[in-house]
Amino acid sequence: MVGHGDIRTGRHCVFVLHAHLVFVTKFRHPVFTGAHLERMEQIMRDVCADFECELAEFNGEANHVHLLVNFPPKVALSKLVNSLKGVSSRRLRAEFPELARHYYRANKLWSGSYFAGSVDGAPISVLRQYIEQQNRPG
Repeated sequence: MVGHGDIRTGRHCVFVLHAHLVFVTKFRHPVFTGAHLERMEQIMRDVCADFECELAEFNGEANHVHLLVNFPPKVALSKLVNSLKGVSSRRLRAEFPELARHYYRANKLWSGSYFAGSVDGAPISVLRQYIEQQNRPG
């Protein structure tokens, strides 16, 4: 179950809301290096902070990223996702011009779709372990 450290409070509520998000690159092209992923994590942490969310876990590979986000009930997950994808795409393109060759049609790095799963029941530690293991071969 969820630990007491995961419980957050707002003005009128007490909550524990986590979402597992997965974003894939356009056409699943292998785009990211370790440096790109490291910078992307910081960008996504900043976006989450702007939404009063916490990026609890982040991991990725050349063609996708996993995020575990703790968010307040007032946040519309679709708006958070649009901001995470839009801001990361713009900033990475500005900071890493070599990525331009991966921006196919309409300068989009990310696929238009994404995965969002509510995290309930499984201990957060189990999901963190799953996300951490995603970049390991085998």
